Formats: sequence, C-alpha cells, structure tokens
Amino acid sequence: MHSTDSSPAALDYRHVWHPFTPMLLWEGEGAPVIERGEGSYLIDTGGRRYLDGVSSLWVILHGHGHPRITSAIERQAGTLCHSTMLGLSNVPASRLAAALVNIAPAGLEKVFFSDNGSTAVEVALKMAYQYRKLSPDPAERRRTGFISFRNAYHGDTLGSVSVGGIDLFHSTFRQLLFPVKNAVYPHYYRDGGELPREQYLGKCLADLEAVMERHAGSAGTLVIEPLVQGAAGIIVAEPGFLAGARELCDRYGLLMVADEVAVGFGRTGRMFACEHEDVRPDFLCLAKGITGGYLPLAATLTTTPVYERFLGTPEKPEVFYHGHSYTGNPLAAAAALASLEVFEKERVIDNLQPKIEQLARALKEQVEPLEAVGEVRRCGTMVGIELVKDRTGKEPFAPEVRFTRRVVLEARRRGVILRPLGEVLVLMPHLSFSDDELSTLVQVTAESIACIWREVNV
Repeated sequence: MHSTDSSPAALDYRHVWHPFTPMLLWEGEGAPVIERGEGSYLIDTGGRRYLDGVSSLWVILHGHGHPRITSAIERQAGTLCHSTMLGLSNVPASRLAAALVNIAPAGLEKVFFSDNGSTAVEVALKMAYQYRKLSPDPAERRRTGFISFRNAYHGDTLGSVSVGGIDLFHSTFRQLLFPVKNAVYPHYYRDGGELPREQYLGKCLADLEAVMERHAGSAGTLVIEPLVQGAAGIIVAEPGFLAGARELCDRYGLLMVADEVAVGFGRTGRMFACEHEDVRPDFLCLAKGITGGYLPLAATLTTTPVYERFLGTPEKPEVFYHGHSYTGNPLAAAAALASLEVFEKERVIDNLQPKIEQLARALKEQVEPLEAVGEVRRCGTMVGIELVKDRTGKEPFAPEVRFTRRVVLEARRRGVILRPLGEVLVLMPHLSFSDDELSTLVQVTAESIACIWREVNV
C-alpha cells in the first residue's frame, strides 16, 4: 500500500533519486527540503534558515532572489520563454553572445550555447576534434587526440568523463570512454617532495612537455581547469603553470580548452581565471554562475580561425553537428545579461578583494590550527579544507568513520550548508556575502570540525 504522507520530504524519499548520493543513507540523514532563498540564506519548509556556504553547488553569484535578475526573468517571461536556435535566433541570446565576447580574453569571438558545464566541455571537445578532421593537411587530420590531467573533472557526459581523471566518479564508466593521455596537475603539497617550489613548477612543465612530445603526432588538444581543479578538492596549481601550459600548446601546435565552468565569473577574484596569467585559450567553457545561478545555461567560446574552418565553401558548406533543444534559451540568456549588469552596477570584482582577504585571515586563524586539518587550499573565494586523521603523516580518516560527512551534518545542525568532496570540505561563499556572513561561515566550519574531532577521539 502506498503511503498517504504527501509532505515534500515524504515525496522526496519515495520518488527522488539524488545525484552523487548514497541513497541507502539518504532518508536517515533527514535533509531539509528547501522552499525559499533570500540573499545568502536557504529556508526550508519548516522556516529554518541556513547560510548557503557552497553557493548551491557553486552556481549562485549574487545571492538568492537578487531583484535585478528576478525582474529580468519576469520581463522576459512576458515576452518570449523559448524559441529554437536551429534556423532562428532570439534577442537575449544575441545580446548575451556579444556581452560575453566583450568580457572574455581577446580573440574569443564566437559563442556556442548549450545547457550546463558538461555540455560546454562536450561542445569544445567535438569542435576541436572536427576542426582537425576538416584540415587539408593529412598530418593534422591525425591529431584528434586529447591530453588532460590526473584528477581532472569536466562533467558527467561521456566525452567530458573521458577527459576526467577522478576514479571515485569515473572508474565505473571506463569501458565506455575514449582514450586520453594524462599529465600531472601541479600541487606542491601532495607532489612537491623536497624540491624548491620554482624547481617543482619547472619539473611539472617538463613532464607536460614530455607528454606532448611523446604524442605529438596524435594529440591535438589540451584540456585544463585553469588555476584550480575544483571537484578534485580545490587543488590550486602552482603560479605560472597555466601560462607555461599555454606556451607549450603554442610550441607543439595544440589547441587549449580552458574549462572555467567552476572558476569563471569572479570565483578566483577576477572575472575569468585565465586573466591571472594573461592566457587566451582556443576554447573557453562557461556555465554554473553564468546566469547568476538562476537558470541552466552554458557557453563555449572560440576563435574566428576555428569558426572559419567550419564554413566550408558554397559548393560544400560544412556543419557542426551538435545542438540542444534549449540552446540559447531566452529566459536563461536574460538572466545572464542581468547578472553581468550586477557585476557592472555593483562593482562586484572591485569589491571582492577585501572579502577574499577577510576569508583568508579567518581560515588561517580559526581553521588551519585544528588537529583534523591537513591543508587549507584557497583561490579567491574557492576553499578546500583537507581533513586528516594525522596531519603530520597526512593520513586520512578511514572511510567508515565518515568524518567529513559528519562535519557537514554538524554544520547543518548549526545552520550552515557545506559540501564534502571525499575527505575535503568545500566552502564556496557567493560573491556578495557580507562580512558577518563570512565570519559565521568560517566560525561554524571550525566549530563543526572541532566537534566531530572530539567525538572520534573520545
């Protein structure tokens, strides 16, 4: 007999399959059902408020319910909610394409819209592949392979999984994927050993060059998360690595795909992570915060030379055979345009630096000294706290202890939403967190780690 309980929580437990979630444990954790969002807070069906410490999976940029974005969606809904981009165009998508080109690294002049981060990367991979296949040079036509990095994450469609490298997420599907060559993403804490940092950077670039040289006849594209590997646990690259990788791509004739799905739109302290090292990729993949976190949308930007190879001739026009039903959705494009207006009108990037400095100080004072903390990694407002059983030997907790998950549940009990990535605790405040909200986020995080540490060490 079916239950008669029709509360949102009961309906969820009966029918909803959640992503990246051990469903056997789900009901026992008593997750709140969110009904509203206000500023930096999520509010559940019982009226309890939670500080959104992960920007609702890294997508919210300016807070929940920002009037400029919600008003833009309402106005657009009264005009046009959707119209296909196959054979037609629409006003918001056209304006958004121009606005993205205006703020992107110089030379990225063409925009292909899709739905999410995985598809933004998928588009870039297929474009890069077909770009090679359309070459008049037989040697170039053979360079359809990809180089990516260990512990990379580029999404969950099969192409983006192929260039990913996190066994926890990807190993189940290995037999479905195309082969990719892997390089080491430089992280001194884990791999630096006794080398001085400047020598370590040189070693990592030399290792990457060795991969490019070894596969020079078959690999034509490098896929990289600029500055930060997000889903790997906020792994922050050595300064200079991105620029060095760009120089190597130029030397060996590789296209560069910069996956800025997680790091784009201010997360690193600049609009795009590539700006930190003055890098212009051949493909720039954007999603997550592109609409301020209000509607699904993604964009893949590329150069005019890439675009022109797809034109063909009047006698034999070429076609990029890829598309989505909701490509260039007008509602989402209107939200994205409004989000860019918020950046400009509220001087979001200019106002970020004091918040970043406050966050860094608070983490150093309150989180880094804790016994369970092996390392605090940060780039801009992106924070990864690696939790360990033994900070001297960097020994992790046994999986059955579920230490990081218990910290997340303790923080939620204290009114803050956090998210674990394995044994890494992620903090991702949106860009307009107040000083008090940043203080609360770090304080509750520190208190929750200390509380669970005491529990497991009684």
